[in-house]
Amino acid sequence: MFLYLSKLLPLFFYPLGLACVSLVVALVTLWKRPRTAAIAIAFALTLLLFCSNAWIAKSLVRSLEWQNLPPAQIPVAEAIVVLGGATKSAFPPRPTVDLSESGERVIYAAQLYRQKRAPIIILSGGRIDWRGSGSSESADMATILTSIGIPYEAIIQEPESLNTYQNAVNVRKILESRGINQVLLVTSAMHMPRSLKIFQRQGINAIPAPTDFIVSEGELQELGNTPKAAILNLLPDTDNLHQFTSALKEYIGSLVYRLRGWL
Repeated sequence: MFLYLSKLLPLFFYPLGLACVSLVVALVTLWKRPRTAAIAIAFALTLLLFCSNAWIAKSLVRSLEWQNLPPAQIPVAEAIVVLGGATKSAFPPRPTVDLSESGERVIYAAQLYRQKRAPIIILSGGRIDWRGSGSSESADMATILTSIGIPYEAIIQEPESLNTYQNAVNVRKILESRGINQVLLVTSAMHMPRSLKIFQRQGINAIPAPTDFIVSEGELQELGNTPKAAILNLLPDTDNLHQFTSALKEYIGSLVYRLRGWL
């Protein structure tokens, strides 16, 4: 139940959900309380305009992504841990498993393995039943890795975890059983601050190896490199709204995890 509510309730605090709630209030109060309806409509419009401009969205994303910048040389560890959320199962008409928006973490793990940063790759991620059936995320990631030449014997799957806290708990058991002390933690840069704290709370010596950066130095410079660009980046854009929402999700997730004592 906690897992379901943790996915459902925050939707009403994200910009789009909150704007929809505000518009429903406006619709209900339109005839009898037009002033309240006008305030609700103005709030929804202001919220969407604020959260969907590039200046705000990229600043919020940067506040998360740039907390754990990768070193020039990734150190050697005993294992590479890759968190789920990077694949789409092979349901028709897909011919095979696809990488999702966060799929860079799977490719990056393969690169680190080939650079001999660690001898094994631990893939952590199950499959939430009400989000569709099919193989676990760990199995999907293993399919991708073996298809690009990573030996199957170098892969360890953890197919039970359904959130980041369970990722850390279940991976810790694997590490303890194999006597592994230090790992490279691979996940999206935006997800890394919360993930790293959770793993460290479990006593895991995790070295952050973030990937999938949304905001780069070049993209920040492009925001205002000309007056036209500065103005255009103030206009609403669905990609910016998505980025803002993803960053807000991480902050809300960190708050909830902290309240539960997981951070």
